[in-house]
Amino acid sequence: MLFWIIAAEIAFWIVIIAGLFTRYIWKRNRLSIFFFLLTPVIDFALLVLTAIDLKNGATASFAHGLAAIYIGVSIAYGKSMIAWADSKFQSWILKKPSKKKILYGKAKAVYEMKMWGRHLLAYIIGCSLLGLMIWYVGEEIDPLMRVLNLWTIVLVIDFIICLSYVIFPKKEKK
Repeated sequence: MLFWIIAAEIAFWIVIIAGLFTRYIWKRNRLSIFFFLLTPVIDFALLVLTAIDLKNGATASFAHGLAAIYIGVSIAYGKSMIAWADSKFQSWILKKPSKKKILYGKAKAVYEMKMWGRHLLAYIIGCSLLGLMIWYVGEEIDPLMRVLNLWTIVLVIDFIICLSYVIFPKKEKK
């Protein structure tokens, strides 16, 4: 199962790079959109492979739970990951200056809370998939429950960090 998760991650970045390459180097915008639209196909393939693995009698493992996390994160953060890759491609390959501005104060706090909101969305999607796996497997769900418990702790820690930007706003260095 871990192999399929790694393969999905590699495939994700291959189609993103292919999309950026076709958009900026070959100037084929429609083809680049095709590549970007393959990212949810990769997520769906991983979901199907996970279900097939469990259907064929595999014991639920941490890797199955990790697949649920991967899919949740990919759906919730997919657009922002593509935007990040686009920005890096433009600055590294096309040598365009970076447009990223450093945020401070309230703007930084709002940004961090939005990012936590995406984390929460990923968590909801991933936990829904974990719940379906737990329901489907029925027995031997301890590895899946450990994934759920660990991710819950990570989500709470991420919230505390985000909240710290609200309570102690990042100040601009002078």
